[in-house]
Amino acid sequence: MDERRPKQGKTSKEDSEEVSSIEWEFINMTEQEEDLIYRMYKLVGDRWDLIAGRIPSRKAEEIERFWIMRHGEGFAGKRKELDSD
Repeated sequence: MDERRPKQGKTSKEDSEEVSSIEWEFINMTEQEEDLIYRMYKLVGDRWDLIAGRIPSRKAEEIERFWIMRHGEGFAGKRKELDSD
C-alpha cells in the first residue's frame, strides 16, 4: 500500500475574499438596544433576523457583528481599548 499523504493545496491570505473580523467597525448600541439583544438572545439564541426585527433600523448582520465583537475572544483587546477611552 502507498502510505504517502495526499497533497494539500496551498492557500494564501490574498486568495480569501472574506474580510478579517479585525477590520470590522465597532458597532455602538444604546443601553436599551443592548438590553433587548441580551434578553432576546437568552430566549431565541442566535436567530439574528428575529432579534433585529425587534430593534428598529438595525439589520441582522449588525446585531450578529455586535454580539461577536462583544463576546468573541479575538476582540477582547479592542474592548479593553475602547473601555479605557
